[in-house]
Amino acid sequence: MSTAPPVALTIAGSDPAGGAGIQADLKTFHQHGVYGAAVISLLTVQNTVSLRSVHVQPAELVEQQLSAVLEDLPIAACKTGALGDAAVVEAVAETLGRCDAPLVVDPVMISKAGAALLQDDALSALSRTLLPRATLVTPNLDEARRLSGRTIDTRGEGARDAARAIADLGCPGVLIKGGHRADAPTDLLLWEGHFHELAGVRVETRHTHGVGCTLSAAVCARLSQGHSVVEACRLAKRWLSAAIASAPGLGAGQGAVDHLAPVPPAAEDDRKST
Repeated sequence: MSTAPPVALTIAGSDPAGGAGIQADLKTFHQHGVYGAAVISLLTVQNTVSLRSVHVQPAELVEQQLSAVLEDLPIAACKTGALGDAAVVEAVAETLGRCDAPLVVDPVMISKAGAALLQDDALSALSRTLLPRATLVTPNLDEARRLSGRTIDTRGEGARDAARAIADLGCPGVLIKGGHRADAPTDLLLWEGHFHELAGVRVETRHTHGVGCTLSAAVCARLSQGHSVVEACRLAKRWLSAAIASAPGLGAGQGAVDHLAPVPPAAEDDRKST
């Protein structure tokens, strides 16, 4: 009799072009050997060239989807992506109160095309209700500035102060992604009061659509397999770098990374409690 894989849950928006959101998360889960469940918070009309419209789902419908999954599946880790508005954020935060699995919050605010994926009134709700339930939050530089109210320059100066300010909202882990930095794309992880720098190599490509979703999904997958937060972030970063380097180049605009990139092995002693 086969052993069931870990179950990871994503609560995020839909990208019909497959590069970001629910579609990227589920492909990432599958590539990491994890069973993926998904709750759709919003629908987008987009391709690799443009995002044409965003349709946030009713909070009651999001809550019903989430409740149905939590009642039936053994969730080992979960993540959130684009949530849209304050009502959805609050419904997700309240419903996840029934789930004690590690939670990764990707605070998606603006799409690569510049469209808002988190309304202004939802930022306060995110900080007040969802971040205190999170194990790890994964903002990019712009999102970290908004969440923390701190200044971070293009070299990442100020990121440590911003990470501390975000952690003060009640989340023990903060991973500030460095992809928007002007120098090397080094991510900064604050975990339980200690900083870790996760180095990366800049890959010259326009095909980086969905990198934030993909990274947080890979971290979620690793957490569902029992890895510590620090090792989950390190392994996810390593895999994402390979996925960017081997992007298939689909679409006339910013295409997706390679969600079928081989997953690097992890040592058995990397599996530790969060």
